[in-house]
Amino acid sequence: MRCATIPSHASTGTSSRVYVRNHRNFAFPKFVRLQRITTVSGNLSMKSSSSSIGHESSKRAEHTVGEKDGVIIVDHGSRRQESNLMLNEYVAMFKSRTGYRIVEPAHMELAAPSIRDAFRQCVQKGANRVIVSPFFLFPGRHWQQDIPALVAEASREHPGISYIITAPLGLHELMVDVMNDRIKHCLSHVAGDANECSVCAGTGKCRLY
Repeated sequence: MRCATIPSHASTGTSSRVYVRNHRNFAFPKFVRLQRITTVSGNLSMKSSSSSIGHESSKRAEHTVGEKDGVIIVDHGSRRQESNLMLNEYVAMFKSRTGYRIVEPAHMELAAPSIRDAFRQCVQKGANRVIVSPFFLFPGRHWQQDIPALVAEASREHPGISYIITAPLGLHELMVDVMNDRIKHCLSHVAGDANECSVCAGTGKCRLY
């Protein structure tokens, strides 16, 4: 992994570090059991915990989102408006479930709001740090290049506001549960024991061919 420093604004002299993986040296990790974080109200609250990866274990402080943090959940964006509206529903669900004060949706391209729009909304609502969370499965080109470039461009309009781009969803153990739940629900629908889920509703896609 290499680290590149990106200026956040010429007049301030501040800079941000973006970590970029080398594709040739990249190896997907094994499934990791991640511990749940207990959220404590207050800015940058912490809880000590330990995690185990393979045969290695280490202690680290877990940080959570504070009152002055803004979260942007960014997906690819689609020409299909129904798909874009689903991100709004997810953001509302995420905000309700986490209790985070500032959470904004953004589309990388093809639809509004853009990353630039969402960044501005976070700052206007009082955020002094922006956390960009890509709603992507794996660390492809969009995570490596496109999203960092768009976030850096957006941040230039807001000197003094720091930001971080988090990892995509990746090989998180809970993704197995999500996929298995989808599979079982669709099988129940085909068997006539369940209605279409919110994803398939009205599409007629959930059927045997």
